[in-house]
Amino acid sequence: MTLRIGIPKGSLQEATFRLLDRAGYRATSAFRSYHVQFDDPALTGMLVRAQEMSRYVASGALDVGLTGRDWVKESGVDVLEAAELLYSKNSMSPIRWVVAVPEESTISDVSDLEGKVVATELVNVTKSFFQGKGVNVKVEFSWGATEVKPPHLADAIVELTESGESLRANRLREIATVVESTTVLIANNESWSDPWKQERLRNIALLLQGAVLAENKVVLKMNVPRNIIETILGVLPALKKPTVSDLSDPAWCAVESVVDESVVREIIPKLKDAGAQGIIEFPLNKVIP
Repeated sequence: MTLRIGIPKGSLQEATFRLLDRAGYRATSAFRSYHVQFDDPALTGMLVRAQEMSRYVASGALDVGLTGRDWVKESGVDVLEAAELLYSKNSMSPIRWVVAVPEESTISDVSDLEGKVVATELVNVTKSFFQGKGVNVKVEFSWGATEVKPPHLADAIVELTESGESLRANRLREIATVVESTTVLIANNESWSDPWKQERLRNIALLLQGAVLAENKVVLKMNVPRNIIETILGVLPALKKPTVSDLSDPAWCAVESVVDESVVREIIPKLKDAGAQGIIEFPLNKVIP
């Protein structure tokens, strides 16, 4: 028996392969191939556009897939969400679909779009958004290059953004957020009801979530004189509490803590000044709560 996994082709592809690798799954795909090979013989995979993933999972063509929650909402199909995985193409943060208009436009609120044309790939979600606002707009499907359509081909767009850089480059400004989205691990309901597949799915979800949690975190280890331990602990942030263990010299102890990589450059000099010695930093692959 094998578990069929859909890997998102396109913007999430490389980030997903990196995440799988940190989770302990070696996944490879040959150039121009849509098939994905795993080092686990119980797993088989293929590259599928994120926009189509939930449809293939719902139909049973795939047991499980990684895609955006936005595309699950857009498809409207019935799938089970096995895990939320907070990663995207360039960051470990949610992405947003926003309403954007030209910088020079007089439009400042979604209500100003009454009777106007909005272009987007996310048609169904966009329609629901404007209906919820009581604003009548014509939503047109965009096949790509959506940012270049205002003002001549559309009055506004609903487009995906992480940093807003692409919108600014195309002289667009956002006026509202339509929906926030994260990557999710979705499963076919029938596959989930199979004990063997469900166990595999749960294990994959656990390890992927552990890999996401470990992203941008490191472990700091150091030797500390016991008489200054409280001072050192006051410097260290941690997931819960730093680990303190005895050394052969009773006057000293070892301290270990998981910290965000972004603050290490500030913490290490403070630890050294406070009296810590033998400070070691190393990266993490997974953190399992």
